[in-house]
Amino acid sequence: MRERRGVLAGLVGGTLGGALLPRPARAQVGTLREDGPKPLPDLVFTDGEGKETRLTDFAGRGVVLNLWATWCPPCVAEMPALDRLAGVLEADGIAVVALSSDRGGGAQVESFYARTGVKKLGIWLDPRGVATRALGPRGLPTTVLIDRAGRERARLEGDAAWDGPALLADVRRLCGDGPAAPSTEPT
Repeated sequence: MRERRGVLAGLVGGTLGGALLPRPARAQVGTLREDGPKPLPDLVFTDGEGKETRLTDFAGRGVVLNLWATWCPPCVAEMPALDRLAGVLEADGIAVVALSSDRGGGAQVESFYARTGVKKLGIWLDPRGVATRALGPRGLPTTVLIDRAGRERARLEGDAAWDGPALLADVRRLCGDGPAAPSTEPT
């Protein structure tokens, strides 16, 4: 297992009275842990209209699967960076799936997106927490990086500056067709 700290990157948003306010650049809180590739359970969740979706519906694409909720301050803090990441990765065939565990459904997430200026992320819901429990995170936010073969390649628990250069390179390498990192294991 290889652990790596993120770098300072961009602005991370915060909320105050529902308005998105810039915060000074800071180091990310979470640590990216590469511990794969390993198989994932058959995750089922819904889109904003309530249509059932499976992780396998993203077959052939890399996925940045972010487990979050509107009531979670670190989740809220990283949403602007995830939204920017989604825009950057569109051309790479990598989907950013922000999977909300809010019980208020699509309307609650849609209202949050409108209030905070999130434009690129789709509405994905796990209101009963079935997919979240299947992944076994220790808390929110947790982000799982999934390769094009549908395998977990890495995980980051805590918030992160997802659109920063170091994490963007890691996402492309682990989820897309980027070059493999040199092995740090003894031979």
